[in-house]
Amino acid sequence: MDEKLPPPSPPEQEAQLQSERDSRRSFLMKVGLVLNSVIVLGVAVPLVRYLFAAVGPKKEFLRWVALGDVSSFREGDTTLISFENPIREAWDGVTDKIPAYVRREGSSRFKVFAINCAHLGCPVRWFPESQLFMCPCHGGVYYADGSRASGPPERGLFTYPTRIENGKLLIDAGQIPTFATQARLLQEIKPCPQPSPKTGKPGTSDFTTG
Repeated sequence: MDEKLPPPSPPEQEAQLQSERDSRRSFLMKVGLVLNSVIVLGVAVPLVRYLFAAVGPKKEFLRWVALGDVSSFREGDTTLISFENPIREAWDGVTDKIPAYVRREGSSRFKVFAINCAHLGCPVRWFPESQLFMCPCHGGVYYADGSRASGPPERGLFTYPTRIENGKLLIDAGQIPTFATQARLLQEIKPCPQPSPKTGKPGTSDFTTG
């Protein structure tokens, strides 16, 4: 006959229950730690990427983008064009199209204006009849060369750096040109003024703001 084991004593039962409770508590704590780690990692990774992007080199956002053949722009004309933002995502759709105005001033001289008014960024329109850019928001007016004519803007339209390569007109794109970005880029390439050998005073560099 099988002998039946005596039931555990109350202290033994309490010890067994305590062991089970500790085991469950330990398991739930481990699960909680894993979940918290996943959440913290999910929040920290984008934040770290954002912080490093903010202090990292800005030149990586600049790309030379072709606007078309030089022959497609007539001398003296101002043409509204659009180009694809070189910094874009697959879901951007039509929003990655950035408008700009191209003015051909000579056989190899071009100006490419940002469409945004230098006042508060509203899109300006080109009126060939009057040879003026006009902002519909606050009445800013610019001459054909982009310089300020009247209204609240304190300066002319912002322009993209340009170059001609293999018969195509290219601009340095990737960000909307503003006074802040232009000032930063100039600061990156502007050499330190050297004292003049004649006067001993700092001279001027070859780079000036437009």
